[in-house]
Amino acid sequence: MKPFDRYDASSLPEAQFEPGSRGHVLKNKLGIKRKREMDEAESIALKTATDKFIGMYDRDHRFTASDIDTMHKIWLGEIYDWAGKYRQVNVSKGDFNFAASLHISQLMAEFEKGPLRKHTPCKFKSMERVFQALAEVHVELVLIHPFREGNGRVARLLSILMALQAGLPPLDFSGIVGRKKKEYIAAVQTGMERDYTPMEKIFKSVIRKTLRTRERQ
Repeated sequence: MKPFDRYDASSLPEAQFEPGSRGHVLKNKLGIKRKREMDEAESIALKTATDKFIGMYDRDHRFTASDIDTMHKIWLGEIYDWAGKYRQVNVSKGDFNFAASLHISQLMAEFEKGPLRKHTPCKFKSMERVFQALAEVHVELVLIHPFREGNGRVARLLSILMALQAGLPPLDFSGIVGRKKKEYIAAVQTGMERDYTPMEKIFKSVIRKTLRTRERQ
């Protein structure tokens, strides 16, 4: 396993790591060298940013590519210099390649004109339509993978905001571990063929778990 196994970008000159981190932590403003410490810093910042975004975007908001850039910038702006900017490196996970960096600006423009315009604001009469909206938007954003780091979490954040537009509580993704995580990854890859059915099933499961948790509280 390579030192930084989240994305296999170690051979590219643009991939810079924090000196002394042994390739485990990307170069950052805080001088953090330990992965566990960085994970905590990112998680705390994401919680703060999520609360902020819930107040920023109402039920009638149509999301844009600029909104997604803003989310990333607000979340990670105090940690990374490149927060909110599209990546300049090509990345992969295992043997799966995400979109080439030189196409990201165009792909995000198409993402705005297509899935975002089609599915937001996420206010539909049927829950099946909500599942479809969440699945397509989530898969397409993850496949583009516009940023150097934090793409999955930004995609989940956007899903939370869309679910709120649909009248749902904030989604709980904590159940996507182990076998469920493998199913999630497979669902993203199936989306390459524009088949979002597997991801719809993932969101149905996430929403059921979210609602059960809310009922117990």
